Amino acid sequence: MWVWSKLSGVKWADAWEERFYGNPNSVITEIKGGKSVRVEVYCETKKGACEIQEQFGGSIRKLVNKNWVAMSAPKAEPLMIRDRLVISQVEVDPTKYPGRSVIVVPPEMAFGTGDHPTTSSCLRRMVDHSKDLKAGWSFLDLGTGSGVLAIAARLLGAGPVEAFDYDPKAVEVANLNASRNGVGDLSIFEADVFTWKNRKKFEVIAANLFSTVLIEALPLIRKWVKPGGRLILSGILYEQWTEVGAKAEECQFIFLDHKRKGKWVTASYDAP
Repeated sequence: MWVWSKLSGVKWADAWEERFYGNPNSVITEIKGGKSVRVEVYCETKKGACEIQEQFGGSIRKLVNKNWVAMSAPKAEPLMIRDRLVISQVEVDPTKYPGRSVIVVPPEMAFGTGDHPTTSSCLRRMVDHSKDLKAGWSFLDLGTGSGVLAIAARLLGAGPVEAFDYDPKAVEVANLNASRNGVGDLSIFEADVFTWKNRKKFEVIAANLFSTVLIEALPLIRKWVKPGGRLILSGILYEQWTEVGAKAEECQFIFLDHKRKGKWVTASYDAP
């Protein structure tokens, strides 16, 4: 067994939590003094630890004793999203979930499994809104991570689906997950929200990004939503919600509702 570890400022603890959410082998520990945290991920192979090190720096070391709680933690139970989707970390028998589409997202690398409060909240809103849309609606996923939102959009009836992430490894994992779930014809690519050259407009956009990025990117996102389209924002810490909401309204988005889940907020807007 191997462990990857990295010290980080405590202000980044939420970012690390979201990045490794759903991975039962990850541990975040606050260092005495309260200014730093230690992030650790336990891996069965050296290759797995090295892949994380390549992505985030830090260090790796071999562990002799394999009887670690982190490695024995049970897999999370499948997550039910309304009456339409099931998100699972392992292969399951789809006949156990009649009427639902099953999406399998293993907790590999560090791109989430769909059960983080920000992602699951986006999925619920996508399910609800998709019922009012005609088949073939267009969807854009900003900061796709594991690709679960893009995969879900196609299973909910979307036609053109585009998704991107600034992290090339996330793009690789998202494409792998799409293939794993038998969902093809998705455009998943590497891009930066601030430099992406886009002239298309989408009926639904999901932006699950950190608040600082959302605030700066909202004027760009406004140009990408079709009139009458829907914007789903997430990745917002509760204490940053007021600032994000004010920016969205400044960009002339029409506020519909928001919901807090733990320390995270997800909100929906229409575009005039």
